[in-house]
Amino acid sequence: MASIVRTPEFSQCFGDKAALEELTDADLLTAVEFDDTGDYLATGDRGGRVVLFERGDDIKSVMPDGRHKWACKYRFYSEFQSHEPEFDYLKSLEIEEKINQIKWCRPINGSRFLLSTNDKTIKMWRIREREVKEALNPHNIFARPESAVAEGILQFPKLYSKGSQVTAANKRSYPNAHAYHINSLSVNVDGETFISADDLRINLWNLDNEHQAYNIVDLKPANMDDLNEVITSASFHPSSANLLMYSSSRGVVRIGDLRASALFTQPAMMFDNHIEDPCERSFFSEIISSIADARYCRGDGRFLFTRDYLTVKVWDTHMPSAPISIMEINASLRPHLADLYETDAIFDKFECAVSGDGQHVATGTYNNAFQVHDREGRMEGSQTEVSRTMAKKQRVGMGPVGGVKGGMLNGGGVGKSGGGRGAGGMGADGGGETLAFDKKIMHLAWHPERDVVAIAGLNRLYFYTV
Repeated sequence: MASIVRTPEFSQCFGDKAALEELTDADLLTAVEFDDTGDYLATGDRGGRVVLFERGDDIKSVMPDGRHKWACKYRFYSEFQSHEPEFDYLKSLEIEEKINQIKWCRPINGSRFLLSTNDKTIKMWRIREREVKEALNPHNIFARPESAVAEGILQFPKLYSKGSQVTAANKRSYPNAHAYHINSLSVNVDGETFISADDLRINLWNLDNEHQAYNIVDLKPANMDDLNEVITSASFHPSSANLLMYSSSRGVVRIGDLRASALFTQPAMMFDNHIEDPCERSFFSEIISSIADARYCRGDGRFLFTRDYLTVKVWDTHMPSAPISIMEINASLRPHLADLYETDAIFDKFECAVSGDGQHVATGTYNNAFQVHDREGRMEGSQTEVSRTMAKKQRVGMGPVGGVKGGMLNGGGVGKSGGGRGAGGMGADGGGETLAFDKKIMHLAWHPERDVVAIAGLNRLYFYTV
């Protein structure tokens, strides 16, 4: 059956519009996350700030393909400073305030909780609405107390409500557990534990105990010269509290069962992204096969979605030998990996977001654009350039879309961390469109129940209905 073509439709935008050269690093968004209900969304930026949005009234709209959709509308809810810049005096290193990841926890007694982390310290925040009251004399707030007593009338001031105020309080901090930069957080389905991952280790925490963590994965060799891979992401299974997975820079995803061993040494299942054909191997093969992001589908977690530099792959846990679907994202860049390596753009890490039903996946690319595919790898529409005006569409096929014309890269490099603006070069894709390597969609999230995607584009947050 042919796939229904879906064109993402712009819904909302938050953030000030500014020229690229006028933006500051502190304003760039680095994390986007919906809670389990989709009623709240949290974003983090390089300045260590967390901004919360609340779902408002839904609005009925008609999509270009004739479908009727109820578009989720969001409004600003609260903002707070999560992390401050620090200095590690033992290692003489500056610790950035940049928010690497945000994860929501279960709400308790009307309060909502989330975890946020920079490179070294994880913090738990409690967000709640508190009623603000003011004490006033109901009769005469300007009367002197002695006059009321003289008349034989003594009244206490009454409390009057002035509305509610959203407050964020740092309930716990989980410091000093990682020697390397934290890249992942994942809250367990049991609501009591979570994991944090850095380049070489994964730690298991109890949410109520910030003083102790259990190391469950350790890739650090006795001799660092023997190091051949690092951890790039980690996540708990969406419905089984004992299962977790992590991906590596070698293009491998491992799934382990904590019931089998307290230390994750032998994976129960492994998915290998390596290129086995020697004719297709090159100096850049291992770099582009590095998995930047790996996600379970919601529900039973049967399918895995992995994002490397050029593709999104879908894996079936019932058939781990090979991916069931491969979606080309940056196919036109394949002949130009040497140029991308020289500018460090090849190290950009793009995330992917999976729909609530597990049937679709969205991921970002250059030119401030993102793509939506279905699980079978058929294109669900065109590549969409993120903008608050009419979205610019480009048809994207399944295979390579042609070579890059002329000199693809003319400018400076893009940071390996992928978090900065950089001064990426300009070039053209197979359709003749100019590629802006300093404008890229790296962070996005899909609503758990609705076909709504939240996208971080530089300092602005966009909502699209798919």
